[in-house]
Amino acid sequence: MNSSATTQPFAIVTGGSRGLGFVVAKALKAAGQQVLIVSKDHERAKNSAAEIGCNFETVDFEDLDATKEKFEEIISKYGTPTTLVLAHGVMSEKMSKTLKTTTKEWRRVMAINLDSVFIAINTIAPAMAEARNGRVIIFTACLGRMSGPGNTGGLAPYRISKAGVNALVRNLAHETLQGGRGFLVDATCPNHSRTDMGGPDAPRSAEEGAATAIWLATRKFEVGKDQTGLFWEDQVVIPW
Repeated sequence: MNSSATTQPFAIVTGGSRGLGFVVAKALKAAGQQVLIVSKDHERAKNSAAEIGCNFETVDFEDLDATKEKFEEIISKYGTPTTLVLAHGVMSEKMSKTLKTTTKEWRRVMAINLDSVFIAINTIAPAMAEARNGRVIIFTACLGRMSGPGNTGGLAPYRISKAGVNALVRNLAHETLQGGRGFLVDATCPNHSRTDMGGPDAPRSAEEGAATAIWLATRKFEVGKDQTGLFWEDQVVIPW
């Protein structure tokens, strides 16, 4: 599969073997896009890809060198995507308050939730921006807001990593003229959804949690009228 050889849209979805990423990948495939899922667990990725009808690659996002190499390999093997959805992530340990978090736990969460997100964008998005035809959607969290629930403390590595994602999105959007060149980048909060991370008792389904990301990946965008570089929840911009 090479996106440069076809006019069919091509989407890369990280964390696509389960949860929110799986729902997004399945929806984009159903919408007629070529899809590649990238996940850590080989067997789970293989089974999910077979169910979706797409290709898959695996990498441990905590290993930043391997992540960089994998995304370089993906670009060489599959071509430049039109859509990049970053849905991978981890929760920090329950008692990971700022004064109690270990350096190891801090680095684990930051590597997966923020550093690997930067690497994915830094490796894949330049060609998308150059083509003036690209959409990057990143799953963040309301716990990463600098207002509202983001100010209540606790889960320090998780909250701060997601705040970093929000800042990255805003900064990149300004650097790329906020959609003026055909390149869009947005963050979305799925809220508490029934996934492996959210647990079986969460109030929202994975489909509900993924709906805004799917909308961002497929919406019509009119320069000067529509907005990008923002933090979205249920298709509504929320302050962060």
